[in-house]
Amino acid sequence: MRTTRRQFMASSAAATAGMVFAQGASAEETSNGNRPNIVLMFADDAGYGDLSCYGHPTIHTPNLDQLAAEGVRFTSFYANPACTPARAALLTGRHPVRPGGVAGVIGPDATRGLPAEEITTATALKGEGYRTKCVGKWHLGHAEEEFMPTSHGFDEYFGLLYSNDMIRPWVNTDRPLELYRDTEPIEHPVDQHTLTTRYTEEAVQFIHDNADDPFFLYLPYTMPHLPLATAERFEGQSRAGLYGDVIEALDWSAGEIMNALREAGVADNTLVIWLSDNGPWINMPDRMLQAGPHGLENEPWHAGSPGPFRNAKGTTYEGGVRVPTIVWKPDEIPAGRIIREPAHSTDLFTTILQACGAEIPDDRPIDGNDLGPLLRGETDESPTQVHHYFRGGELQAVRQGPWKLRLATGEPELFHLDRDYMERFNVAEDYPEKVEELRALMEEMAEETGAPLP
Repeated sequence: MRTTRRQFMASSAAATAGMVFAQGASAEETSNGNRPNIVLMFADDAGYGDLSCYGHPTIHTPNLDQLAAEGVRFTSFYANPACTPARAALLTGRHPVRPGGVAGVIGPDATRGLPAEEITTATALKGEGYRTKCVGKWHLGHAEEEFMPTSHGFDEYFGLLYSNDMIRPWVNTDRPLELYRDTEPIEHPVDQHTLTTRYTEEAVQFIHDNADDPFFLYLPYTMPHLPLATAERFEGQSRAGLYGDVIEALDWSAGEIMNALREAGVADNTLVIWLSDNGPWINMPDRMLQAGPHGLENEPWHAGSPGPFRNAKGTTYEGGVRVPTIVWKPDEIPAGRIIREPAHSTDLFTTILQACGAEIPDDRPIDGNDLGPLLRGETDESPTQVHHYFRGGELQAVRQGPWKLRLATGEPELFHLDRDYMERFNVAEDYPEKVEELRALMEEMAEETGAPLP
């Protein structure tokens, strides 16, 4: 089954019909003031098993647990296995091999970035009259102003332009890690212990300032990417050590965001999404084991949990790409549901635009599908029936239904993810016809995107 062209055509047709998130609402109705606000929270390197509602035995996340209890929780939601491509896919609805320059991680001295012609969620919503702000880690380019958030649809920006470890002693660079407001650096050196609380303050203020207008708040946190840091008020609070402290600070932040929405009187008309950019960094290189600002911050146990899945960040095993994902909107998303069907971060681009009555771009392939019917409980079937796993510029695996074919090790690995979600048993020799069927899907996508197979 093809995905890209089919997804693009389905998305375009739905946009033409004026479909929005609320069933039966038209584009005309949304333009008259009923358009939902969007809050998109994006953790950095949080693992599938890091939240208590996803099974962590000692980390306490009551705010996110409540969000999940009042909304839906995905168990087969996918992102890309590294920082930059994960952000590109989320904001453009396109596999990161399509836009030039963002299939791999962008370093502090890199000259590439998200091309100016790419349409982001912010670009599309700003064109619909939305106020837009990015608070947190950008990591889609910074060498030229055209790569910056304010050139990609965001009215305002506050945060770090790339990962918090991209300074000495972790990365060999002379570029300082600076805190930016819009296009100008405002602080150096950066006290990373204050980042989560300062991001939260910025986000809360934006909500209150724009309560009378539709808004899009994108909050890509810096944490729990190494080196770990959190405010003194959270240190020592978690039974899971420093990593737990950092996750519980993110949970506090989510609670503050939800409180702000309620205080501003806009909670009932806000679509809230919380997810991670990839799996946890548990196989970090030796350079990350050097002492951080508070001493032994980067010992190997200061890392997240992939839950029951195999491997972690940087790989196309499930532990590297399956991420905790919660979606909430009162009166439209039935409370307490668990969605086990697969979906992908590219789908959020299309879903958000549909919810807001914005047109899906029709001049380029769009890989994301509208998850609205699935979220509303109108169907139990995900529109994402085929999922392709990219790592860097390479297409390494594909999933169709429960079957996953992975080619990254040279020999084909075939897993039945419903029966073997831990990817322990390679059954490629037992199902050669399934291997060839899935390989054909990969070859077709590779030809379309130009991404080589391993």
